[in-house]
Amino acid sequence: MTRAPASFTDLRARTLSAVVMIAIGAGAIWAGGLVFTGLVCVLMGLMVYELLRMLDPARAPAMALAASAVAAAVVPLLWLAMQSTSFGVATLGIFMLSGAIGLAVRGLAGREQAIASLYLLLILMAGLSLLMLREMFGLLWVLWLVALVIGSDVAGYFAGRLIGGPKLWPRVSPKKTWSGTVAGWLLAALIGAGFMGPLGAGAGLIVISVLVAMAGQAGDIAESAIKRHAGVKDSSNLIPGHGGVLDRFDAMIAAAAMVLVLGGLGFVV
Repeated sequence: MTRAPASFTDLRARTLSAVVMIAIGAGAIWAGGLVFTGLVCVLMGLMVYELLRMLDPARAPAMALAASAVAAAVVPLLWLAMQSTSFGVATLGIFMLSGAIGLAVRGLAGREQAIASLYLLLILMAGLSLLMLREMFGLLWVLWLVALVIGSDVAGYFAGRLIGGPKLWPRVSPKKTWSGTVAGWLLAALIGAGFMGPLGAGAGLIVISVLVAMAGQAGDIAESAIKRHAGVKDSSNLIPGHGGVLDRFDAMIAAAAMVLVLGGLGFVV
């Protein structure tokens, strides 16, 4: 059977949007501090908003926006709480996190509430991870993470369209192929090797990089499953060629959360 020719009809819109996002992201990463924290909070809020609107279209936009703002505000507060050695402050941080999630998912049906709670926790973990990487360990670690997410996504996009082959999980994400997935792993390994010197890390960074890229790919699939459950194609239409903020940053969410977990276990920085 002759394979259909590679399709790049959305490449121009994707590229232009990506250039704008990279420019904004690079500036915020370079600046750090309140600028980077503000960008992270805005992105977290938009993703929570899209998640709630997907799972509960009947919810008033103002209510969803208010819940999203509260959830996003928890990210820097958790960051401040984690810098404290006080048990009481750390406990307060956990209560704030639980309260934000509870407020956001209030009114959802049982299954949607479980989905929203788990994914909202992942979003907030990702935001916390990004703040920790930038403010505690520096610019290069954030660039490493961003390079992994973008690199594995680009490798998967082109390998999947040029090579094709068996689908990874057609029922959930019909466009993803095994060739694109493996290409993402290979490029992640190369990126990890390239950052060993600048980060002063050993060869273990290569393995860590592949694991983080795998988490990013899993995050992409997880968001695809949520959209399929909600019966929508994109989380929104905010970004031309990419859909919504959640569509563009689904891999970053899971990758950053994986870095937080691996960091907690002592495998990263």
